[in-house]
Formats: sequence, C-alpha cells, structure tokens
Amino acid sequence: MTDRTERDRTAPSATGRVLRPRAWPSPVRAMTRMLNADGSPPAPAPAGTGRSAVVDCALYVDGKRQPGDWTYADALAAARREEHGFVWIGLHEPELAEMTAIAETYGLHELAVEDAVKAEQRPKLERFGDVVFLVLRTARYCEHAELTENSEVVETGQVMLFIGPNFVISVRHGDACRLAPIRADLETKQELLLQGPWAVAYGVTDRVVDLYLEVAEQIEDDLDVLEAEVFDRHGHGRIQRIYQMKRELVEFKRAVVPLQRPLMTLTSQVNREVPKEIRRYFRDVQDHLSRTVEQVNSYDDLLNSILQARLAQVTVDQNNDMRKIAAWAAIAAVWTSIAGVEGMNFDNMPELKMTYGYPVALALMLGVSLALYRWFRRNGWL
Repeated sequence: MTDRTERDRTAPSATGRVLRPRAWPSPVRAMTRMLNADGSPPAPAPAGTGRSAVVDCALYVDGKRQPGDWTYADALAAARREEHGFVWIGLHEPELAEMTAIAETYGLHELAVEDAVKAEQRPKLERFGDVVFLVLRTARYCEHAELTENSEVVETGQVMLFIGPNFVISVRHGDACRLAPIRADLETKQELLLQGPWAVAYGVTDRVVDLYLEVAEQIEDDLDVLEAEVFDRHGHGRIQRIYQMKRELVEFKRAVVPLQRPLMTLTSQVNREVPKEIRRYFRDVQDHLSRTVEQVNSYDDLLNSILQARLAQVTVDQNNDMRKIAAWAAIAAVWTSIAGVEGMNFDNMPELKMTYGYPVALALMLGVSLALYRWFRRNGWL
C-alpha cells in the first residue's frame, strides 16, 4: 500500500502530459474529519494483524490484464493514461481506515463507503456523481444430511460494486460468492472486457444470479422431502421443520426479490452509461432473475400449503384420538353400569339368589363389550 506522498506524485502520460494530483471531493474530506474528533487522519489498521483487505488489484488495457503488481493509486494513474484501460480492485471485508484511503484516491462518496464497510444493505443501485454504486446480496446453499429444526439451508453475504469511468471496485462480505473465479473467467474473454468496468459488473451480477438458480433448485429438493414427510402415513412431519424452512426461504427471498429494480434500471434503454452490448447481457441476467423470483414465490405458496396441510393433519389426529378415547370409555361404561347394578346391597333383588348370576353377569359384560368394539371398528373409531 502506498502512502499519500507516493500517491500524489506526478506521472508523465503516454502523450507527454504530466498527471497532476487529483483534487479530492469535499464529501470524502468531510468524512475523514469526522473519523477523529481532533480532525486528524484516521488511524490505520492495527499493525499486529498485518491484514489488508485488497485481495487483487489489476490493470486492464484493451481487455487484457497487464503484468506486474500494482498499487491502487498507480493502477488508476496508468488507467487514465490509456484510452481503453480500467482498474479492478477486489476487497474482502475492508476496515473503515483502508476503505477511506481508497475512497480518497478514487473519489468515492462517504455514504457509499459507509455502506460498503457495514454491509447491511438491501440490493440497490445508486449514483454518486460519476460513480455508480451497486449492491448485491449473495446466496449459497448449505449442504445438510437431514433437515432439522436448526438446519442452515441458505447462507447469504453481500457484494458491492463501485463502477466509475476508469475503475471498478468490488467489496465482498461473506463467502457465499467468491470473486476470484469470476475474474479468472472474465480474463479469458477479451472482447467482453473491452467494454470496460461494466463488463465486470455484468460478470459479477451474472454469477450471483446463477447461484440463485442453484440455490432454488436445491431448496426444491428439500421441499419435496418435507412434502413427502407430511403426507407419509407413517411419517412425523414436524411443524418445526416447516417453520425453519420458511425462515430460510424468507432470507433467500430478501436477497432475490429486491434485485429486480436495479436490473430493470441497468437494462433500460434510457440508461446510456451502460454500453449497449452490456445491456443485452444484463437482460439475460434479468431473465434468469425473473425465473428465480417466480420459483421463490411458488415455494412460499407451497410451504404455506404444506404448513396448512400439516396443521389440518394435527387436528384430524386429535379428533381421531378423541374418538378412540370416547369408544373405549363407552366400552368401559358397560362393565361399570352392570357391576354397579349387581353390586347394590338391597334385600329384595331377584338376581341375588341366582346360582349362575355371577357368570351370567360376566358373560353379559363381555358380550356387550365385544358388540360395541366391533361396531366402533366398523365405523372407524378404533
């Protein structure tokens, strides 16, 4: 990482012009003053960690990655000297101090910088001067042997993109979508990278939406298992599992559904800053997203139906239990009533002197009980 003195040095361009230090926008200076009460510059990251959020910093000219190790300040200066050059910086969970230093160099707005550090945003598209700020929610399916009441089905994260005339800065939070494979794939497509920073924005967005499709397909498998358990005659179909699946689906839905509006803006004909060819690619991404949204909405309806079916089954099971209890109570009442009559100690009772009175009473109890049992079984009570 270069210091401020090295970043501000002048550098001759290809045409012999001298690149002057850039005048930093006032919002960034204001944010820097707010970081410390005495107006001093923000403290750097703790020296003990030695961690830099910069995963990769590359300069691309005419769609090709230029060799060498670049600092973000030198790469930007070199990109401005080239007609078809831009910088792609990849950051992973940056600290505020490092993000602020990059913001000063690239002219990022303080509000967007704050959002990029906190990573608590819903998908959105905002403009700050010449820089477009795109927020994506990433999602990844978590493998599990069995769906339980505590299973994590969907893991989410965030990717933020700062898209400027000569640069694109990607900020990743979480591991739901790694950007290194995207960069490697784009570097094999020179014609696409010739479109500039918006080609990177397309590549990242396309990969995020493709992951949505994969998650949706695997969630469908879990729903099939839940549905089979609910309607299985010998299955349990615990309601807690259904509620857990609904919670995971809501988290996935929060990532997928709000992205529709930003993509509609990017594919709009009035959006002239996105190259026409890239808008065609974004329309393909929008089609995939629309399909995912339809799947998620149908899964939500299906889960509601499964939940209602399970609740209805619980009610039916309770009614069946009550009928069984009532049937056995009726059978027991026969024995209670006959034994109660025969057990009364009155002097004038005709049955008291019967020789076979006791076996006759037992036979009567057993006969009536068997008759009731057969009748209840025939009618489905037992």
